[in-house]
Amino acid sequence: MAKPKKIGLEDLGGFVYSTNQDFVPPTEETPIETPENAMQKLEAHFSSKGRGGKTVTVIKGFVGTDEDLKNLAKQLKNHCGVGGSVKEGDVIIQGNQREKIMLFLTDQGFRVKRVGG
Repeated sequence: MAKPKKIGLEDLGGFVYSTNQDFVPPTEETPIETPENAMQKLEAHFSSKGRGGKTVTVIKGFVGTDEDLKNLAKQLKNHCGVGGSVKEGDVIIQGNQREKIMLFLTDQGFRVKRVGG
């Protein structure tokens, strides 16, 4: 006979139960403010995995609002003259545009690190 599976907190799906009857869960999310460009530490990645062999440049590490992230992506796409998108907090730019993007971001005041080959 198989041993019964132990249930841990991660098996509860993120729910935590409290015995405090006066506990009121927070209802408002604190708005995320975008820090200054000099405080941002971005990473410029080069990737072709999961894209049918097509190469892309991925910018990771942006902290701020979704609107500011979309504006940054739009500026990068216009600067490089290529397409791209924003997915899961990362900016994806078509092609190997790392050098152009890194120069543009450093001119804007960001700290950029080249990651990968």
